[in-house]
Amino acid sequence: MNIQDLKGAEGAKSDTKRIGRGIGSGTGKTSTRGHKGQWARSGGGVRPNFEGGQMPMTRRIPKRGFNNKRFAHVYSSVNIDKLNGFENGAVVNVEALLECGILKKVEPFGLKVMGGGELEKKLTVQAKKFTKSAIEAIEKAGGKAEVL
Repeated sequence: MNIQDLKGAEGAKSDTKRIGRGIGSGTGKTSTRGHKGQWARSGGGVRPNFEGGQMPMTRRIPKRGFNNKRFAHVYSSVNIDKLNGFENGAVVNVEALLECGILKKVEPFGLKVMGGGELEKKLTVQAKKFTKSAIEAIEKAGGKAEVL
């Protein structure tokens, strides 16, 4: 089999309808647009979601909620399983995480330690915020969670 022998499935390809090419084509004169009216005109029709002058759905349904990003408290977060790369007894803080490449940048509100994964090392972790599960996991491993 050669590439020039490949063909589409039977009936998969149909010729495009040539509109406005005389009365004999069956699609001449009005070019399948019917007689007169908004849809027969050039550039005719209505914009998307126009409902004939009725109050549109997007304006009938009330808006809910507000996410004020201007006053959002943004933290750099890290899961405790990432801290297993440190040695036993090490002090883990933002500077140490930046140095070893776990964090790329520090967000304005500092570091938040999350409780994802398991911690096998005894560490002293210093951060602005901890989740309850992170504190439990750090203390279970024999370390300390220090809130700055």
